[in-house]
Amino acid sequence: MLCQFTVKNYKSIRDEMTFDMQAAAISEHENNIIRDKDGELFLPISAIYGPNGGGKSNVLEAMHTLASKVLRPLYATGDKEERIFLQKRLLIEPFAFSKKTKSQPTEFEIFFRTEIAEYRYKLHIMKDVVNYESLDRVKLDTGRRSALFERDTEEISLKGVFSKLKASEDLSATLPLLSYLGITYKKNEVVKDVLDWFEYGIDFLNYGNPIEELRMAVSNSEDVKQLMLDMIQEMDLDIVDFRVVEDENDRIDVYTKHLVDGYETELNLLEESSGTRKLFGLMPFIAGCLLTGTVLVIDELDAKIHPVLLRHIIMMFNDMSINKKKAQLIFTSHDLSTMNNEVFRRDEIWFVAKGNAQNSKLYSLVEFKNEKGESVRKDAKFDKQYLEGKYGADPYLKRIIDWGKVNA
Repeated sequence: MLCQFTVKNYKSIRDEMTFDMQAAAISEHENNIIRDKDGELFLPISAIYGPNGGGKSNVLEAMHTLASKVLRPLYATGDKEERIFLQKRLLIEPFAFSKKTKSQPTEFEIFFRTEIAEYRYKLHIMKDVVNYESLDRVKLDTGRRSALFERDTEEISLKGVFSKLKASEDLSATLPLLSYLGITYKKNEVVKDVLDWFEYGIDFLNYGNPIEELRMAVSNSEDVKQLMLDMIQEMDLDIVDFRVVEDENDRIDVYTKHLVDGYETELNLLEESSGTRKLFGLMPFIAGCLLTGTVLVIDELDAKIHPVLLRHIIMMFNDMSINKKKAQLIFTSHDLSTMNNEVFRRDEIWFVAKGNAQNSKLYSLVEFKNEKGESVRKDAKFDKQYLEGKYGADPYLKRIIDWGKVNA
């Protein structure tokens, strides 16, 4: 599970901002939250809203950049097609509209949980060079907290269960220590636990090529297929089944089976509408996430997806009888049909908008207070008030935001 993510000095993000998946102490949809084995409460879903150009995508991209920075060295010489993006050079861009920030590092901090521990990982990068890095953990069964390593530009200190490991004296300044440990000590159970989360515990969906994404997501699991078919039925489409064919050259074809007035026929997915093709690029990820309990991060989930399906997907993550594996969905959206108190808790709705210095600011609905210091009521019309610009993130940029009135 993702617990919390903090980033500073990244693209439009100038000041430190924190995206929190820990459940706030509020009395709404109390059954729609994840209860971990130690009693801690987490959100199964979070949606980020805001105007185009406000910086929504940069919040998600920052998470992806951190994961890629850690994983890329492990795949630098690999030939796996599904990891080709990790073999490309990674550019981390600081906030551009300030001379000061250009000479400062980009800072990432992430808290995440595996089955056995909660970890806190920090990574500060400037011009591809690691300025600072650290890793701590708390064991979930005992609550025992310990530091695992700390690194700055002068020294590397391996601690606790890592104290018997060794780091090369010639460790590249551009190589994260966590990545080095993954290469050198990949059989170490703690190293493996951490890197398995970055590799398999969180997934980022790009809508660039639905067919290629389907190749990455398709599995032989009947559970995945059945969940996909259930979602298709929610769309009231006439697709009753589908099959995937892969030839000896690894070329993949998908065929959809239609039933119309008793007549059955098959179509190649390439013959379907762009919306249907996109659905098939999305649904394996959604189904796989729910069935394995991972974190799925999607930019513009609502694009080309019917609001009925969008609501159905959200409610599946919120329903703990379906979401038994503690899966989490994080997405950006413009769709207001689901922005209401029947679907979301206030701590599951986030906003991003830009201030006068072109710097993005992130805050949740539960944190927001108006100029009178009043919080948003849980029975408020969230969508209506958002359209009126009452939450600071005016969707139509009708006015410059007065950040003095945004207490976030």
